Amino acid sequence: MSELEDRLNLSITRRTALKVAGAGALSLSAAAFLEACGLGGLKGTSSGSAGTITIGYVSPQTGPLAGFATGDNYVINGVRGSDPYKNGFKVGSKTYNVNIVVKDSQSDPNRASQVARELILNDNADIVLCSSTPEVTNPVADVCEANGVPNVATIVPWESWYFGRGKKPGEKFNWNTMFFFGLNEFKGCFFPMWDRMNTNKVVAGMYPNDADGNAFRGNFIPLVTGGGFKMVDGGAYTDLTSDYTSMISKFKAADAQLFSNCPLPPDFNTFWKQAAQQGYKPKLATVAKVLLFPADTTALGDLVTNIATDCWWSPFHPYHSTLTGQTAKQLADGFESSSGQQWLSSLGSVHSLFEVAHAAMTSVDNPKDKSQVMSKLQALSYTGISGTLDWTKGPMPGVAIQQPVGVQWRKGTKYPYSMVVVDNALNKDVPTNGDLLPTNA
Repeated sequence: MSELEDRLNLSITRRTALKVAGAGALSLSAAAFLEACGLGGLKGTSSGSAGTITIGYVSPQTGPLAGFATGDNYVINGVRGSDPYKNGFKVGSKTYNVNIVVKDSQSDPNRASQVARELILNDNADIVLCSSTPEVTNPVADVCEANGVPNVATIVPWESWYFGRGKKPGEKFNWNTMFFFGLNEFKGCFFPMWDRMNTNKVVAGMYPNDADGNAFRGNFIPLVTGGGFKMVDGGAYTDLTSDYTSMISKFKAADAQLFSNCPLPPDFNTFWKQAAQQGYKPKLATVAKVLLFPADTTALGDLVTNIATDCWWSPFHPYHSTLTGQTAKQLADGFESSSGQQWLSSLGSVHSLFEVAHAAMTSVDNPKDKSQVMSKLQALSYTGISGTLDWTKGPMPGVAIQQPVGVQWRKGTKYPYSMVVVDNALNKDVPTNGDLLPTNA
């Protein structure tokens, strides 16, 4: 092979070939030549080292979204030490070593795209996993879709991932799947709590001009009005806005006694402090994308008391890992013991990503055949530490749904503030352990 390359004066390396192919600039004849010479790596083929499966993972480990990734190192270390990952994926008579390569998106969509390309072009990833908000999951998924590499995402509302990337109902991505929940689940989680409050049913909406905000504005507001509530939209503000006075004044003028949002965490902190200073105190605040994790509560102090949010995974969920056998509570307790920090919901989701990769890649004839793996992902159904995830049920191709519960933040004992499950209308597997209280109590 090397003599042939010398004779033809070719200096195309595998990496160069992948880059060119990803750019769509490789001619058919050149592609055929490279494949014949074993220098392929085009869509749907394996690009990892023989006998080794490479799994890439991208999350926002630094930047304004870093709270989502607080538990990543602990989870990934545990996954690496689990039997399937430590001893290799067993497929038929073969055993494949497994290499996990972790990348930080730095909470920047452009950086997320860049590291996804690095995983594919430099690290020869056979599958790319990613988590936490459209700012990470969407650009990573786009890169995987363009390069023909299986991708699984989580911790992103499915509408932001699906419609936010241009799909119409019923269409499917060729190389992308995800699991989490969406606006119907937010409705099923928040509306029962709203109904239990004695309010005027006027809802303040703090939705930014980004993927999540636009998904809520376009799809959640109709659910709100269809449910017998009146929505007051605060306007499509820019992320990292510093003054919310005009929005707060609008909510006060409308006497919006319920509150809904989906901002970046630092934006809600700024808004909520200004709202308190300016006398806006809704009877119940139900927030999305923020106050999901303990670190977010400390910035607000006692202003966080009785704010409600969704919780898709907790120590109270009665599920087990398919990799380690540990319960959800054991995973949470282990994180707290190891880190000295409070558990967070992303622990279960990130662990599940690696369960999904294992389940799919050990259920095909050749785990390095990307087309086989992708076909399995699109039809996968299994039960693990996040409960049952079933991609055959939709609501759209490539989407599996989790059912969240409603929680409120309360003053804690071991930690300053702790989640209390106050509504399990969507997921009766999880018991309640507290009463729903007004946010402004």
